[in-house]
Amino acid sequence: MNNRKLVTLALFITTALMLSYIESLFPFFFGVPGMKLGLANLAVVMALYFYGWREAVLVNVLRIVLSGVLFGNLFSLLFSLGGALVSFVCMVSARKMGLSLYGVSMAGAVFHNVGQLLIAVLLVQTVEVGYYAPFLLAAGLVTGFLIGALGKELLRRIPGGRDIDRG
Repeated sequence: MNNRKLVTLALFITTALMLSYIESLFPFFFGVPGMKLGLANLAVVMALYFYGWREAVLVNVLRIVLSGVLFGNLFSLLFSLGGALVSFVCMVSARKMGLSLYGVSMAGAVFHNVGQLLIAVLLVQTVEVGYYAPFLLAAGLVTGFLIGALGKELLRRIPGGRDIDRG
């Protein structure tokens, strides 16, 4: 790994940590526990398009572990890891299927919520948490679209960013 790539990945991780911290300072209450904007996922989407899935998974895992240790607890770490695993697989698959950056980001947001619901079902041992699903999935579509729009604009402006329409 060359120095430029290492520094860029460090900046993605740092940006994700800062966005996680900012999001933890201003809890948004939308009527559903655990609903967040997912600002830190912007760095993951950027790494996915800027470099590829290997680098993006590195950014994703380090962001989750570091923010869990710094700003969260064991449960937040479990929920984040569960959501991120499902989300990341879906984002990479959506990108390979040719979805736009908006579609990739929306798939990631929706399936992050799916992953977190699965973790909740396992932890509380009841499927009744599924009642939150329609609200979380709708929120995932909206926040995923917004993160996708921001990511697309940033990729156009960052020197060395890939042409997102071709790859």
